Amino acid sequence: MKILYAFQGTGNGHASRAIEIIPYLQQKGDVDVLISGYQCDLDLPFNVKYKYYGLSFIFGKKGGISFWKTIKKMKLKNLLKEIKSVPLEKYDLIINDFEPVTAWASKFKRSQIISLSHQNAVLDANAPKQGIYRIERLILKYYAPVKIKFGFHFNIYSSSTFTPIIRKEIRYSNITNKKHYTVYLPSYSDKKIIKILSKIKNTKWEVFSKNTKEYIFKNNVIIKPINGPNFIKSICSSEGVICGAGFETPAEALYLQKKLLVIPMRNQYEQQCNALSLKQMGIPVLKKFNKRQVIKISSWVNAKQSIKVNYPDITKDILNTVMIPYYKQIHIPITTIV
Repeated sequence: MKILYAFQGTGNGHASRAIEIIPYLQQKGDVDVLISGYQCDLDLPFNVKYKYYGLSFIFGKKGGISFWKTIKKMKLKNLLKEIKSVPLEKYDLIINDFEPVTAWASKFKRSQIISLSHQNAVLDANAPKQGIYRIERLILKYYAPVKIKFGFHFNIYSSSTFTPIIRKEIRYSNITNKKHYTVYLPSYSDKKIIKILSKIKNTKWEVFSKNTKEYIFKNNVIIKPINGPNFIKSICSSEGVICGAGFETPAEALYLQKKLLVIPMRNQYEQQCNALSLKQMGIPVLKKFNKRQVIKISSWVNAKQSIKVNYPDITKDILNTVMIPYYKQIHIPITTIV
């Protein structure tokens, strides 16, 4: 069986999930990998056959997506060319993780494709929603449209929703507490992060940044360049985590039972919905990250937080479930799936 696994390269969450999923798919067939987007910082332990420019959102430095920078970086003619050129017909099974090139190509070529992403769970009718008729929601809905959809979320909201896939480096890590706080806020400048966090004394902050290639020490704040192993080491030995309201980092912090505080990005509907879901679980949420929030952050540092989640290692079972439409298509009895 020829399998194509396509995922979005904006940020690291989709790549982290691909690292866990692809070895299981390789047990079922010959797997090729496609990535579109250009903001992934992780080293991938597999070959990528197709690398497309795709369509990426660009982070600003004031807490949100920069629509101006996003528009400037768009290459719509190139995107259409990529959509037309992707060879879907070569594959028996195509799995898509919020990747627009293969999603739109499947609509034009009427190819069957299976979508497996966090965004699907956010759009699920039963999942918490922040607003209804917002342009951001429409973008999320039509960015990578697919008919057969399954999703991941912090909680199970429907039969097509699964709990998060936790990467093995986190799941089987040595969990300690060295009393520092791990921070990842890529939509804020290093200067602003230092200015705010340095006001909270007697607290050690380890901040991971896309904007530096060297360590920066300022008062009680350390700015570190993005590095997968170092980030994992930091989060696993932390007292708590401050991050955006994305999906993978909050899910990993919850799995590790670390204190968590999230700040959703502006103009990012998905993160606004995630923040609402986390808030319902008892996680504190800040609307903005500025000097007015210093008292709230300081109170969070001094407070206790105990939220338990159950995120079992069921990646193989998830893949068997999402592949049922494919097995039905080729007339393999479901009871034979292992």
